[in-house]
Amino acid sequence: MSVVLGYDKSPGAARALRIAVEVAAAFDERLVLVYGAAPPGPAGEEYRSHYEAIRQAGHTGLEHALAAADEAGVPATVEVIDKNPAQALIDAAARHGARVIVVGTWGESPMRGALLGSTPHKLLHLSTVPVLCVPTEE
Repeated sequence: MSVVLGYDKSPGAARALRIAVEVAAAFDERLVLVYGAAPPGPAGEEYRSHYEAIRQAGHTGLEHALAAADEAGVPATVEVIDKNPAQALIDAAARHGARVIVVGTWGESPMRGALLGSTPHKLLHLSTVPVLCVPTEE
């Protein structure tokens, strides 16, 4: 089994990273760090530069998370997946036999998340794996 973490260096991601590392360490499981890099709509050269920028941002953010897991002695792998964040996390959880998917929240209201389609909201409705939504620190 594993613990899958959606990580994007957002305000909610820092605390989610700490919690995911704690959960993975407690169960002696691998931490799978996932960044959903959904490519923008195809529009010639703009598409390629946007796509590469999104993937690079994902790799950069995940390097920080990988270092935190390493410091805690938790084995971890990194995946940048060319899908929207919710689907990327669901797919990674299925491939890695995840115990739980961990995501941070931005502290937005449930109504706002439902209307705008936040990643935690989508996961709570679509995932067959338990989802741990970690609020940002005050």
